[in-house]
Amino acid sequence: MGINQAAVQKLLDRAEREVDEGFLPASQVALAYQGELVAFETFGDATNDTRFIVYSATKTFVAGAIWALIGDGLVDPMRLVTDYIPEFGTNGKEIITVEQVMLHTSGFPSAPLTAPEGDTSAGRTAAFAKWRLNWQPGTRFEYHPSSAHWVLAEIIERVTGIDYRTVVQDRVTTPAGLPRVLGNVPHVAAELILVGEQASPDELEAAFGVRELPVTEVTDDALMGFNRPEVQRVGIPGGGGVMRAADLALYYQAVLHNPAGMWNADVLHDAKTYVRNRFPDMLTGVKSNRTLGLVQAGDDGKSNYRGMGRTVSPLTIGHNGAKGQIAWGDPVSGLSLGYCTNGLDENLLRESRRTTAIGSIAGVCAAS
Repeated sequence: MGINQAAVQKLLDRAEREVDEGFLPASQVALAYQGELVAFETFGDATNDTRFIVYSATKTFVAGAIWALIGDGLVDPMRLVTDYIPEFGTNGKEIITVEQVMLHTSGFPSAPLTAPEGDTSAGRTAAFAKWRLNWQPGTRFEYHPSSAHWVLAEIIERVTGIDYRTVVQDRVTTPAGLPRVLGNVPHVAAELILVGEQASPDELEAAFGVRELPVTEVTDDALMGFNRPEVQRVGIPGGGGVMRAADLALYYQAVLHNPAGMWNADVLHDAKTYVRNRFPDMLTGVKSNRTLGLVQAGDDGKSNYRGMGRTVSPLTIGHNGAKGQIAWGDPVSGLSLGYCTNGLDENLLRESRRTTAIGSIAGVCAAS
């Protein structure tokens, strides 16, 4: 295997296109192979040193810390959350397992917790005690944009006695050769800017069979709130990572190759291959294909619905972020992709087409 330079150039051209056309203020794309970057470019009002808010692409860095602790014998995904956080067991939540939290089947998708509250263990546990279930844990999938990873952050602190942001640095980013990406990052991210117009009800109905999207906590106000340095400083574990596209691409090289044995091999193999959640997504109806912290592309021809384009192998794993942040690694081709933008596109359909196009081009950048 090698690199198809013509395909790489096509990838760069596609990443630049919507910046040139005025749809996005900036974009950044990185492709990695065999542990190294093979392409890294930034377009628009930014440079290769610019960091971006990657939203839910952050989740796999926190999952990486959990994998390390599973390997240490400090966390067991089959145990109850209350085994680690006794205060969590209110309002019927005492039956929830760590696995269910990691799979987004735990039943509290929109449980509220602000960044200032989440900055401390006391603030987190006070919020946990108030949370209620929306549905019976383990019976369905509904994406938990932020709530689940606040729980994982608290578990990390309970079993290590160390701030979760420092654990992510010590057990995940530093061993992977990456800078700190969560909390007290010495870089203010590129300013987030709302762009475009929402898709019309007719367009949504044609694409999804609904005339309006479900209401979640992922609102424009919530997403734009990450412009505030004090929010970035907290390092929200479900979406507050500040990094470059290169950091995303290189992190997935670490996930593919486990450099210096940074994770227990059996734990990492489980996280990359064992799909534990096949419940359908409530909007698309497509199976969620979730492992302990990752999304797997799958062999059903719907990898593009999972944010990975149409050309990756079924074993590709990743986790994208809101408004078009892309992050995945393909164990068959050996490629990994990172893509970031600070343009928060209001048009979900255009964003989806962009993600599919960039992922599909990246997926064929390996030469046979």
